[in-house]
Amino acid sequence: MNRDIDGKSPRSWRGKLFSKFVSFPETQAEFSLALENASKNNLLDADSIKMMKGVIQVMNMQARDIMIPRSEMVIVQDNETFDEVLAKIIDSGHSRFPVAAEKEDKIIGILLAKDLLNHQDNYKLDDMIRPVSFIPESKRLNPLLKEFRDTHNHIAIVVDEYGEVAGLVTIEDVIEQIVGDIEDEYDLADEVYINKQGENKYIIKAITPVEEFNQQFNTRFNDDQCDTIAGLIMHHCGYLPKKHETITIEKFHFTILQANERRIHLLEMTIDVDDK
Repeated sequence: MNRDIDGKSPRSWRGKLFSKFVSFPETQAEFSLALENASKNNLLDADSIKMMKGVIQVMNMQARDIMIPRSEMVIVQDNETFDEVLAKIIDSGHSRFPVAAEKEDKIIGILLAKDLLNHQDNYKLDDMIRPVSFIPESKRLNPLLKEFRDTHNHIAIVVDEYGEVAGLVTIEDVIEQIVGDIEDEYDLADEVYINKQGENKYIIKAITPVEEFNQQFNTRFNDDQCDTIAGLIMHHCGYLPKKHETITIEKFHFTILQANERRIHLLEMTIDVDDK
């Protein structure tokens, strides 16, 4: 290796000189700003920027932030017949289901839809149940994604501080935070749940806690069964609404802006002016 007069590699002083003129992001906020500048200068396309932002977002998120709440879970009971389980698979369109023990009312395993269909002639649910993974609500998504990859599990049951089932999270839910399957045309900051768009119009994240909604709009919606606005809407209508569908609860009209086959993501809400 060639060296300069003081015996050091030329790369070392060149690196120091380079660093005098080029600054690197030292915080996530600075990195996000650098991505925005890269986008403006056409150095990266929109999809690349979106995924990089998703990686940053995942670093800061916990299981509770993306889990499907307990009230929205489709659960198979261990005493259900083949036809009953098959009906749940068809109605929900899901591929994996938590299995609960009838007597103890606790999750005892996971059922894969393909396993059920492969054993139609010799149906015995106990033989098809796979091990279940339990994680705390505070579990960060980065290590959770690694666990999903290492164990080849695609679903985990989320429990609260008392060991009670709070919801579930899938590998698709985590990956979706990075690659996204929804448009970010309504770009709300991570810490913002409700964004006012006009006198009686709001953009609302589906994961908005019912308690926070009640505080902002002086309502008294029950949060005992439903933790989030998405849960409240599904509990009210009895099914998972599709994109562009509008659900009315009292004076509030919720239009689904972004959703997939598993969950609601973003809502537009209008309020009847006469009732405000």
